[in-house]
Parts: sequence; C-alpha cells; structure tokens
Amino acid sequence: MKKNKKNSKNKSYGRGRKNIDRFTARSAVKRGSKARMAQARRHMSDESVVDGVFSSARSGYGFVRPTVDGWNGDDIFIPARFSSGALNGDRVRVRYRKYRDRDGTERTEGRITEVLEAVNKTVIGTLIEGGSLRRFRGGHHFGRGKLFLVPDDTKLNITPEITDDCGGVPGDKVEVELYGSKGHSGIFGKVIRVFGPSDSRGANYEAILAECGVTVDFTEEELREAALSASRPVTDDGRTVRDRDVIFTIDGEDAKDLDDAISLRRLEGGKWLLGVHIADVSYYVEPGTALDRAAMSRGTSIYFTDKVVPMLPPALSNGACSLNAGEKKYALSALITLSDDGRIEKCKVEQSVIKSRVRGVYSEVNDLFEHGKNSEFYQKYREVYPTLMKMHELYLILKKRSAERGALELESSEAKILLGEDGEPTDIIRRTRGDGEMMIEQFMLAANEGVATLLHSKQIPCVYRIHETPPEEKLKEFVTFAHNLGFDTSFIRADTALAKGFGKLLDAAREKGIAGAVSYTLLRTMSKAKYSEVPSPHFGLGIPLYCHFTSPIRRLSDLATHRIIHKVLLGGESPKRYEDYARRAAAAASETELVALSAERNIEALYKTIYMSGFIGEIFDAVVSSVASFGLFAELENTCEGLVPIEDMNGYFIYDEKNYALRSGDKLYRLGDAVRVRLEEADISRARLRFSIVG
Repeated sequence: MKKNKKNSKNKSYGRGRKNIDRFTARSAVKRGSKARMAQARRHMSDESVVDGVFSSARSGYGFVRPTVDGWNGDDIFIPARFSSGALNGDRVRVRYRKYRDRDGTERTEGRITEVLEAVNKTVIGTLIEGGSLRRFRGGHHFGRGKLFLVPDDTKLNITPEITDDCGGVPGDKVEVELYGSKGHSGIFGKVIRVFGPSDSRGANYEAILAECGVTVDFTEEELREAALSASRPVTDDGRTVRDRDVIFTIDGEDAKDLDDAISLRRLEGGKWLLGVHIADVSYYVEPGTALDRAAMSRGTSIYFTDKVVPMLPPALSNGACSLNAGEKKYALSALITLSDDGRIEKCKVEQSVIKSRVRGVYSEVNDLFEHGKNSEFYQKYREVYPTLMKMHELYLILKKRSAERGALELESSEAKILLGEDGEPTDIIRRTRGDGEMMIEQFMLAANEGVATLLHSKQIPCVYRIHETPPEEKLKEFVTFAHNLGFDTSFIRADTALAKGFGKLLDAAREKGIAGAVSYTLLRTMSKAKYSEVPSPHFGLGIPLYCHFTSPIRRLSDLATHRIIHKVLLGGESPKRYEDYARRAAAAASETELVALSAERNIEALYKTIYMSGFIGEIFDAVVSSVASFGLFAELENTCEGLVPIEDMNGYFIYDEKNYALRSGDKLYRLGDAVRVRLEEADISRARLRFSIVG
C-alpha cells in the first residue's frame, strides 16, 4: 500500500498545481526560511513550458536542452522523480521555473510532462536472469527465473523484463524492442536479435554496427549499377590528357581507395603550380540512380580496425575510381597557382585523364625525406624523386603560412591496433605522422580552399565545411582553466586573433608536457565542424572559405561538390538547380559523419578493451586525460583510457568544475597529471576499462 501511495503522489505531482506548491514549499522550509517558502510559491505562477531533448545521468536525474530558437539559458535540471520515465535522448515537453539558490545563483528546474518522441525504441544490452544479481540499479531485486536486460548505455536507467527471449540465454548480447509504460516498474521488452555471448568480439562488433545503424552490405541493384558503371572504357574525348605531368599518389600502406594524386611545377618568378588530381567519381555516380541514393544514405566510408565499410561498392571505390599506378583514370584536376610564399593566387578546375607513375607510401616517402638518395626506397621513386623534393620544399612554405594564419594543431591520441591472424588484437601503439602525411594534408587544404573560393566567386552552390568560433561562455571557462594551470592568457581574445592565441597557448603546453590535456579541453571548448550550403569561415584552419573536394570516393560532401562542378562550372547549367541539392547533401553529410565517428570510436574501444583484458591487475604509468564529477579518466601511453571511479579513490573528493579537477584536502588531481594506475576490470561487453590509483 505504501508503494501505491508513493506512486500516486508522483503522478499527482505531474498533473496538479497543488502538489507542486506543496513540494516547493516543503523544499523552502528545509532551507529554513518562511520568506523563501513564500517566494517559491510565487514562482509557481512563473512556470513556463518548452520542448527539448532529455539527457540523463546514471542515477536517473538529467537535463533538458530546449530546442526552440533563441534559447540562451542553461539546460533545465530534471530531478530523477520528475523524469516521467523519459530515457536518454528522448524528445520531451517540460514545465520549468527559475529560482535563486542560497548563494544567489540563478537555477532552472523542471519536470517532464510528456514524452513527445521516444528515440529508444530498441535497446542493446546483456540478458541476466532474475536473482543472478543481488543488487542492481539502486538496490532493486528481480524475481528468479525471469529474464531482464542490462542496457549497455548506463544512462538508460531501466531494466526491462523480457517477455520473449527469441532464443537468447543469460549472458547473451541482444537487441530488445521496448513496449509498455515507461515507468521504472512497468517497462517490458522482447528480444528481436541475438548477437551471441556478451564477452565475445564478434557479438559486440555486430551490436555496435546495429546500434549505430551502419549498413555493411550493398543491394543487388547497387552492385549491378557499380559493375556496369565501372566497365566503361577510359577515353580522351573532351578531356585534358596530362600524360606529361609527373603525377603520383601517396597514401597509407594498406589504403585501397586511392582518390588523390599530386603534381608540381615551378613557374617563372618563383611561383608554384600545384596540381591536385582527384578521382572523377561523379562521372560514375549519376543523379537519381541507386548508387546516388546509396551515397546520400551512407554519407561516408567508415574505417574500422579490421576493415572498411565503403560509401560506394568496391567495383568503384577500389577499382574504376582508384588512381592505381600505371592505369589511365578520369580525374577532376584542381590547378592551384601559389605565390613564392604559399598564398593562393588562382585556382582552375578541369576534367582530365591522368596516369599515376608510382604508388607512394607514407613510410617510404618519409624515409626518402630523411635519407635522400641513400634511402632504400630510392630506386622505386627515382622517376619522381626531383618532383618529390620540390614538393617537400613547398610543404615547408605552406606549413609556415598555416601557422601564421592561426591554424590549430591539436595533439591527438590516434591509435594503431595490430591484429593477429585470428583477428584478435596483439598490440596497440600510438600512431605518428611524418612529413609525408603532413605534406599531403597541406596540399589537400590548398585544393579545398582554392575550389571553395572559386565556386563562391562565381556564385555557384557548394557544400562548405564550416567551423564556428567557440561560444563565449565556453571560451571564458577555457581561459579560466588555462590561467589556473599557470599559463599566460592575456593574448586570448574573442576576435580574429583568437586562433593564433590558442596556438600560442598550445605551444606553451607542449613545453610543459601537457599538450594532450590542454588540446582535449580546447576541443571541448570549440564548436563542432559541420557541412553547410551557406559559406562561413573555418575557425580551426583559419581559412575564410573551405570545402571538401579531395575525397569523393569516401565522402558525400566531396562527391556533391564534384557534381556541381561538372554540371554548373564546367557544364553551364543554372546554379539555381543545385541549391537544394547542396543543402540536402550538406545535411546528410553532417548527420552521417557523426554516425561514422561514433561507430569507429566504439569499435576501436572494443578492440582496446579486448587487448587490455590480458593485463588485469598490472600497474601502468598514465596521465589524467579527463575529470568529471564521478571520477577521473587516465590514459596510458598506448592510448588506452579507463575510468577511476570517485568512490574507489582514497578520500572524499569534490569536483572543481572550473579547473577540471578533483580535490580532497591537500590532494588534487588535474588534467595532465601523471598517475600510476592498476587495471581492475576490462568490461568487453561495454568496451570500458576501470582503473584504481596506486600510491
């Protein structure tokens, strides 16, 4: 009976103003002030309603980020008892109010009154048998003999009872369709897919693909169109044949979709003519075809640890469109004229036929840059060696110019995971980049900037890559963080010199050996780059106009820009006809990019967890890579990262949000601090590591 009364109170709170007043008044009395109680009652008449997206914490409370235009306030705090069964990511309606707490800070608090759109229609997790866990989700017990789901996502504070197991057994990783009321005691589910044992690589791999919505296989129609399109012979009709240019590719050793080749000539007066020759994918992918729809749907190729899920079928991505050495290929060539100090003076785009003279590999090119003609790879590159050395000279000029305009060079923790013959990870090392990788990056940046500027000058639609300046509030938080680390922040201003200020700060962080931690915090400060049909500067690169032109095999944004160049710039069609196409392509490219990033990170985390599961109990040197209210994250030299839960730390720690630190008396843990950790757990099912601090 007591439980029923409690439930009825919660329900009446969601419906009636009288109970709201009681709750608010009771809270005010606890703060010891009748005046506050009266003020709280008055605030009830100030309640407002707004729609937004719910983001929940592990214990059930959460925040709603309003989705209305013009909202510039804080997220709305939702106590756990007033979440109305909403799950993380759901679109909800909220009644909220504003008040001031004891220190005068304005707060926004509310209750969810309606779930407008339940995004969690299915949930992935592990099946458990009732009674197999003594305590779960705050002390709830489950009846023996029944099956329940433990979601992989700890923000989903639910344990639905399974009414149809579809052949799944306790310990299996499964996908469950939810139904019933969304209260803590009234949610049910039926298994719609069994992946296999939750501690196996294969089951977790498939679960990640399913959760991210990654489509691996192509339809018969898509494969048939790709094969037919790839069978077209390469002719010279209507194209510039660049058989006299020294053209070649440079890519990673395991790359198969070679979509960019380069050439370089020195002009009179010390100028440069840089040729960036990109596979003419839009010639093979025609509008309105199944291939075109597949590209729009997939948006990007996805690069996993052990394989690639291509945007286009292999007949194109690895075949007809790949600029393989010694084969005549169709290309769109961007010919960029550069001044002697690396400024772009002119850009021209033409349809061409090219033949790559050598299949360059980054590691080999880096060896050539280091040892010159004494390199063991000299004979392979002998024909292109003089051009390659000129390219290195231009690269150094472009690199200097990039630094002068304020392009940010954030430290990254990119991992290279080595696999055995059985597909299991055998080692993890930190990936490094040499001059070869950075040279190609600078050449691609020049081509992308040149093409974007060319299309904009002719008022032709384009899928721009834009990056907005950091929000003012986040910028202030970062400046405070950097200042408390002892850095001079006087040169960081919210104007055009901001990027240069960030660059200067990163240089200082490198000298202190904490560039990784500062880069991570700066990355959280900045806005996310995205695609748009509306031109806007790219803050991180320090470029006024920028687009993606150089990877049409693997990115929709580049393919769309190529099509517009073909149809409008070179074909003379009306720009108006492609404005809507640019908008749709930009939206699809932005959305699918997030899906791909999530899938790639999750698969990488899975492999890292599997690898580290062989080192339980061992002690490692690490660096504090992130700090939160629930603990700190420590990163090992091999880039593997794990959580040290705050409840496992020796002492009562308080989270210092402004300084990204945890404090307990004279103990302090901050970003970049060196720590010794012991690996306590490697949860393969959730791809998470748990550490404890040693000493």
